[in-house]
Amino acid sequence: MQYLNEFLTIALVHLVAVASPGPDFAIVVRNSVAYGRRIAIFTSVGIGAAILLHVAYSLVGLSVVIATTPWLFTTFSYLAAAYLLYLAFGALRSSPSTDAMPDEQKVANAMISPKKALWMGFLTNGLNPKATLFFLSLFTAIISIDTPFSVRLGYGIYLAIATGLWFCFLSYMLSTSKVAEFIGKKGYWLDRAMGVLLVGLAVKLVAG
Repeated sequence: MQYLNEFLTIALVHLVAVASPGPDFAIVVRNSVAYGRRIAIFTSVGIGAAILLHVAYSLVGLSVVIATTPWLFTTFSYLAAAYLLYLAFGALRSSPSTDAMPDEQKVANAMISPKKALWMGFLTNGLNPKATLFFLSLFTAIISIDTPFSVRLGYGIYLAIATGLWFCFLSYMLSTSKVAEFIGKKGYWLDRAMGVLLVGLAVKLVAG
């Protein structure tokens, strides 16, 4: 019963965190708009896989070291901000599709590989120092020090799977027929909006 209450608390906190707009949300929306459902799902899987990275260093106590070492935390913040600005640059350059261009050529010009999408999701989440703070608070304030390692590992696996599934669901919803039809006509504006959001998130990371 003790572990059930602990798990339910973790699940609730995680639900609030994962549903809040942030870099992960922005990059999944951006890739859904720019490349479609399949690439957005690979991006989502990459985000879920990055959660395992946070869980791994939290289990061995490295999150405390990162959060309490100013220069190391600052380095992570600037790396994450630089990567978000790189992604924002591509989104802000989005323009209306050219109907005269054959569909095959549009796909060839625009599409990225599933592997790149996977890494894009992994790096977006993995480099986010806010995620470090989230898992630090999770594994110190909510999860008891007496909780067995196997149970804490189970929590971490749940968090990774739940995160991946949430963003896969978001990817699916963004590519349903009505949404896809709207995106096909006005998607470049949404793409640009996500670019602006990514810039704002990058600035927030650096400014603290």
